[in-house]
Amino acid sequence: MIERIFSGAVTRGKKVQKEGKISYADFVWFLISEEDKKTPTSIEYWFRCMDLDGDGVLSMFELEYFYEEQCRRLDSMAIEALPFEDCLCQMLDLVKPQSEGRITLHDLKRCKLASVFFDTFFNIEKYLDHEQREQISLFRESENEGPELSDWERYAAEEYDILVAEEAMGEPWEDGYEAELSPVDQKLSALRSPLAQRPFFEVPTGLGAVELYEYESGGDDLPPS
Repeated sequence: MIERIFSGAVTRGKKVQKEGKISYADFVWFLISEEDKKTPTSIEYWFRCMDLDGDGVLSMFELEYFYEEQCRRLDSMAIEALPFEDCLCQMLDLVKPQSEGRITLHDLKRCKLASVFFDTFFNIEKYLDHEQREQISLFRESENEGPELSDWERYAAEEYDILVAEEAMGEPWEDGYEAELSPVDQKLSALRSPLAQRPFFEVPTGLGAVELYEYESGGDDLPPS
């Protein structure tokens, strides 16, 4: 996946591809796409990365290509990986593609659990996180109509909370008493995820409707690269 990110599938400029670097703007797109894979923009970002031949369809070969890397990572962690055939059945049941054996961008945008699909193939930490949770809870989370923080908002709140804590450690209180949390800190503490802090990165709600790289098309499927 790292090779795909630097290959030009989602980056701009031949110079950038040749030097093996990405610009600040491209890094921002990567960061917000990694931390919230539920928005249309992030789904399009990762679809471009996984579509190796640029035909607008994810084939079973392409899925296996990325899953093999996950298996190697799991093996290095002494964790037995699910056979690809079993994993494939789970993902097809999850996405429910309109054409058998072919997953399109439209299929993933229609699926409410596209983040689980992507993490299964190239994010080992979040893949293991999903595996520890019940599938029922994932569906309830995706169908919850009440006000709920997005993955990006949760990530931003956690990172800001860490930043505040680090700054506080550098400025000890001189009166010997613990300071009362400010309203902002109280809110951040309440928003803090019970899961372990993750150093990895996913698209803020405000950018969810933005078309990637001025991409214009009447349909959902991407043109060949």
